[in-house]
Amino acid sequence: MNPTRSAAAGAPPVSVTIVTHNSAGFVDSCLESVFSGQRVPLEVVVVDNASTDATRQRLRRYERLARIFYNERNTGFAAGQNQAIAASRGEWVLTLNPDVRLEPHFIDRLVEAGRWDSRVGTVCGKLRRWLPETETPGVERIDSTGIYFTPEFRHFDRGWNEPDDGRYDRPEYVFGACAAAALYRRDMIRDVAFTDGFFDPDFFTYREDADVAWRAQLLGWRCLYVPEAVAYHVRRLAPDRRRSVPARLRMHSVKNRFLMRVKNVTWGLYRRHWPQATARDLLVVAGCLFLEPYSLAGFWRLAQALPRALAKRRNLMQRRRASDEELLPWFSGQPVSRPVEVAVSAPSLEPVWTRRQSG
Repeated sequence: MNPTRSAAAGAPPVSVTIVTHNSAGFVDSCLESVFSGQRVPLEVVVVDNASTDATRQRLRRYERLARIFYNERNTGFAAGQNQAIAASRGEWVLTLNPDVRLEPHFIDRLVEAGRWDSRVGTVCGKLRRWLPETETPGVERIDSTGIYFTPEFRHFDRGWNEPDDGRYDRPEYVFGACAAAALYRRDMIRDVAFTDGFFDPDFFTYREDADVAWRAQLLGWRCLYVPEAVAYHVRRLAPDRRRSVPARLRMHSVKNRFLMRVKNVTWGLYRRHWPQATARDLLVVAGCLFLEPYSLAGFWRLAQALPRALAKRRNLMQRRRASDEELLPWFSGQPVSRPVEVAVSAPSLEPVWTRRQSG
């Protein structure tokens, strides 16, 4: 089955794809918010990655409402999502983490906004924080309003842990979306994907959404942020929780930061930012040596994936449509956005960029 096929005739407009792994504590809340709060016709595809808790028992309650695949081994978030996307048929694909709860009409609002502009390949809403220790969301702080990149080629979620006090309440073009709840146009999936899928399976988990976002920017696609679409997300690998994340997942995070750069960075960007990027790289290596020795295995994994990454890079650079001049403004020390009204009402105008101060 081709993971990047076009939407099938007669298919629902939106496919919701979910990958579970030991997600029993959240999966009911996630699925109920999908089935009960949206108007647009949906299909739901769930891939369970060899859960050993009660996740599978809970999923069986939904087998009449969703297509569910039970994997015998944990293939990782990226490969699991590719499997679900391959089984889906919609014009749009909403990748959804099981630890996300959607507010009513979240999907409806994303789809409606995505139809404003055919150049939009990704649409994201406002994710608010949901603390892991609580059964229901209880904080009005932001988890993500899209992602942005710094000159060190680090990526962050816009607004993370800031109060939701109106500072991110206008539609904007942003660099990319957090795949915990991101809506992707099928045409973009087809354009951006490689032969092994939309998300790079070598990433296993973490940063695969930033990799897709960078790839999409290189190929000329846009990402639209829609603040009226609200959801809650439990974030496990966060700046204030890294030490609580299993060592194996931290290793993948280290590996993937370099793997993403090998595939996507252009020489123009690197020439502009190599001093900051190199300083950060040395800091990461030192952190692995002295604080996280287990993460050193990530460099061996990187070496194993390098031939595949270089082949993907060659393919991508041959097809790139965005120039370095177009990409450079996105790499800033502060979150960067582009107003919707400029791009939609007068697409021939030069883009107007805004940098938002944190705090």
